Amino acid sequence: MIRRLFALALCLAAASQAAAQTFETSARAAYVYDHTTDTVLLEKNADAPLPPASMSKLMTLYMVFEAIADGRLSIDERLPVSEHAMSYGGSTMFLDTTDRPTVEELIRGVIVLSGNDATAVLAEALSPDGTEEGFARMMTERGREMGLTSSTFLNSNGWPEPGHVMSVRDLGVLAHRLIADFPTFYPLFAERTFEYDGRAPTNVNNRNPLLGLGIGADGLKTGHTEEAGYGLVGSAKQGDRRVIFVLSGLDSQAQRAEESERLVNWAFRQFVERKVTDAGTRVAEADVWMGDVPTVGLTVVDDVRLLVPVLDQDSLEAEVIYTGPVEAPIAAGDEIAELVITREGLPEVRLPLAAETDVARGGFLRRVGGAAMVVLGKVAPEADLSALPGT
Repeated sequence: MIRRLFALALCLAAASQAAAQTFETSARAAYVYDHTTDTVLLEKNADAPLPPASMSKLMTLYMVFEAIADGRLSIDERLPVSEHAMSYGGSTMFLDTTDRPTVEELIRGVIVLSGNDATAVLAEALSPDGTEEGFARMMTERGREMGLTSSTFLNSNGWPEPGHVMSVRDLGVLAHRLIADFPTFYPLFAERTFEYDGRAPTNVNNRNPLLGLGIGADGLKTGHTEEAGYGLVGSAKQGDRRVIFVLSGLDSQAQRAEESERLVNWAFRQFVERKVTDAGTRVAEADVWMGDVPTVGLTVVDDVRLLVPVLDQDSLEAEVIYTGPVEAPIAAGDEIAELVITREGLPEVRLPLAAETDVARGGFLRRVGGAAMVVLGKVAPEADLSALPGT
């Protein structure tokens, strides 16, 4: 007999009446992700493919960092500047075809100065056919491999072109990967100024409006075109928590700065990380079929730390789900159930539960007795769960 055992609602502690304040934004699309606890805090049109402007330069940078890591590029290598790269307008490093900037200078030119020309130079160096278009095809293919399901790249730098799109979720995933995969390079995103060869001394400042505000902001990339509006892929770290956020489609630089700071403050002030229980804690029992005992304890596999609304942090609900009765023999540590925890206004968390002890096959009489119980429709009583320890 197969059954899905109890959707057992478990109140872990007395519930507060207030929930975390919802963040309302005027951005066309928004995405907020707690990097530390793997929790999505906010989604607004998160999967809509939108023009990303210069925020798509992050994909070029990711692929450049990969190329350095695997030896295809070196940080001090000097690259030629093509007529095509030099022809870009907008934000540039003011490169010309007589220049041979290093890879490091080009990276800093992309991050701090948002150089369209610098991005194209790097793209042409890594392209299989030496063209920016060839590199853009590589970007799209690599993006799919990374799970960027709503991204299509037609150039390396976000220059307006119909069909060059990314979703804010994809940008958030990309930011997470940059931080996690390339911690050596990530500090470059916090650089406030960069001047290349004494050129354009008024064009040396990072456009990220949050750097230097004392709120832990240390990246990543702004973007703006008439079609895309003003956007920002940002990250900030306070204490042990890091938050990644993406805003797109704002009306002005001022609005981008105000919304971004307000969003960072909301993410850190409205949510708190909390330890729920320790690994090995017994939280329920599962019925056993044909075993030498009728039930087996279910224990949490890993320590459980969750992000919860600061005004509702004592209200969690959990249910234990499994297909059962579970047939013996069972080995201690076998993952045979799930603990599903829900929080106000946040995604559910699904955690494996393991058998607490070995359960051997029962003797002849116990097996016969177990079969009779199934024929009669009898089941073992549900586990009496109480508050999880540590709450």
